[in-house]
Amino acid sequence: MIREMKNEDWNDVSRIYQQGIEAKNATFETMLPEYKQWDATHLKECRLVSTDQEGNVNGWIALSPTSSRLVYKGVAEVSVYVDKQSIRKQIGYSLMQKLIELSEQFGIWTLYSSIIASNQPSIYFHTKCGFRTVGIREKIAKDADGIWTDTVIMERRSKKVW
Repeated sequence: MIREMKNEDWNDVSRIYQQGIEAKNATFETMLPEYKQWDATHLKECRLVSTDQEGNVNGWIALSPTSSRLVYKGVAEVSVYVDKQSIRKQIGYSLMQKLIELSEQFGIWTLYSSIIASNQPSIYFHTKCGFRTVGIREKIAKDADGIWTDTVIMERRSKKVW
């Protein structure tokens, strides 16, 4: 089941996010942010969680604004994380499809992701969801081990006429 993320979901959302940090190929973050910080950097709209039959959160997706400039209000960066026990169960795909639908209702015409180049499963996933590679940022940041790392920039443009 896909539903809106609630503040009470933070413990599960942060647990899943921590798994991504520990994997070292999902984010450059090395420490889990406090909820207040995370909340301030993500759009209030389009925060979704996936739950299993018992109501346990097994994945989440949210958007971050690209810029505070009004001309970019329709462009947002996607964060999507799935519990490591729930990988390959179409949870990420279901979250992304719902996010695409919902984001267009909020006037977002471009979704993009910055993916660590070694994270081939994420690149494949985004391609499956209709994203295309638009560039590579070479040695954009150091990973958790201090190694300069490339990211692949992928975007999905809405087919809706704005």
